[in-house]
Amino acid sequence: MAEVTIPLRSNDEAILVLGPYDRYAKLLRQSLDIELYTRGGTLRLKGVDGDVWEAKRRVEHLLGKSRKGRVLEPADIESILLDTGGADATSSRPDEPAPERRAMRTYPPPSGEIDGLRTRAVEPRSENQRRYLEAVESSSLVFGLGAAGTGKTFLAVAAALRALRNGECRRLVVTRPVVEAGERLGFLPGDLQAKLNPYVRPVYDALGELMRFEDVPRLEEAGVIEVAPLAYMRGRTLAHSFVVLDEAQNTSVSQMKMFLTRLGEGSRMVVTGDPTQSDLDRGVRSGLLDAVRRLRGFDGVSVVEFDTRDIVRHPLVGKIVRAYEASSPADARGEEPD
Repeated sequence: MAEVTIPLRSNDEAILVLGPYDRYAKLLRQSLDIELYTRGGTLRLKGVDGDVWEAKRRVEHLLGKSRKGRVLEPADIESILLDTGGADATSSRPDEPAPERRAMRTYPPPSGEIDGLRTRAVEPRSENQRRYLEAVESSSLVFGLGAAGTGKTFLAVAAALRALRNGECRRLVVTRPVVEAGERLGFLPGDLQAKLNPYVRPVYDALGELMRFEDVPRLEEAGVIEVAPLAYMRGRTLAHSFVVLDEAQNTSVSQMKMFLTRLGEGSRMVVTGDPTQSDLDRGVRSGLLDAVRRLRGFDGVSVVEFDTRDIVRHPLVGKIVRAYEASSPADARGEEPD
């Protein structure tokens, strides 16, 4: 029996080797007579001598390609770990990646602004979350639809920060429509930023969960992270950016068209929302479902729909959502029956 350790540089490298839900680890165990697990920032391999050293060779091959900036698709990772030769063959194929993926990998972030940026590693906790993250990696435009607490916004911001740190984009732009949730707040004191803070606070909550508190204002000041209301997007071209539109069920059709046409060179967009929680005035059609209806099936567009099984907040949230789903539309709006 032999045991070897391989130093890892980050949690992302552990996720790269083990895979979502330990998928790649299981493939290695099936291919070779070994056990593998992470501990204290290292990957540990234990088993039959020859198999352990073969696994070490494959893992170091995978890490070497990743550390050189190689874009590795799931099929490439499996080819390397199963030693089928597919990943090396892929690198010499005449066909190239789609233009938007190539652009995302060629534009570095502003020099020095993200030095030392550390972000929390996030793994999917359901099959739909896994599909969602894979869609964000492979598509220029992703719609994430589902109930509250399914991780739509949190995972989108996590993917955006990872892309920023890896040099796949120059900036992160997160935007929301400014719509009151069934209340009339009236005059709010303070400057413009103070008036907008209540509407964009959930975005800052997600950023605070994923990165160090002090990095958020520093990157905002440098223009690397921008959090702004949807109205501020008009007339802009968002190039080399990762753009997240949150609470998109509160956009009108014209607002959604305005937003989607901001997509610039080397950028990708993620649009999230819960179609059942629109705060638009009665009779105003939501731009979210309208856009999904128009664009579903287009090349470069993915639609991922979450359900109550994907809710990762307090266990009671899933029961609450199901209780409201069982109600009639009038009940959900709090209207008296006729």
